[in-house]
Amino acid sequence: MLQAAGISFTAKASAVDERALEAPLLAEGMGPRDLAVALAEAKALDVAARHPGALVIGGDQTLELDGERFTKPGSAAAARAQLARLAGRGHQLHSAVAVAHDGRIAWRHVASAAMTMRPLDSAAIDAYLALVGDKVMGSVGAYQLEGPGVRLFEKIDGDFFVILGLPLLPLLAYLRDAGAIAW
Repeated sequence: MLQAAGISFTAKASAVDERALEAPLLAEGMGPRDLAVALAEAKALDVAARHPGALVIGGDQTLELDGERFTKPGSAAAARAQLARLAGRGHQLHSAVAVAHDGRIAWRHVASAAMTMRPLDSAAIDAYLALVGDKVMGSVGAYQLEGPGVRLFEKIDGDFFVILGLPLLPLLAYLRDAGAIAW
């Protein structure tokens, strides 16, 4: 998304173990929306610690269904089960972004989108999974809206970039305000 927006950047992987970081937060009762922010901040701080002086962007997305947080499915069977639970129901995607600079969080933002999946029978789920293959393992909820996953939905309320996993417009506004981009 940043590349498509004409933003020059260098991608660096975070070494944050998301499951280990979130375990105590979930035990304390943190909800999916706040968890997305905590993970985005942790990733940004982790990379920023290795790159002093750099403006580091970290992001995370969580999916919430009736207060329950979904994670990326680890198998086709898990993807099938997630899609079956989401079918015919509404859920929320929470996308968080944090910017770290010199060991501190300089800015953060979280936005949500409401997604309503159309009713799906097992044949439709199987056909979708056969079409997209292993790509579902890399996406919370087992779908990608920018591809055939859009066919699973009957209603979407929210910013397209939030659904893709990054609140891009608020991030661009911050980068302009911070002087990191000109326009």
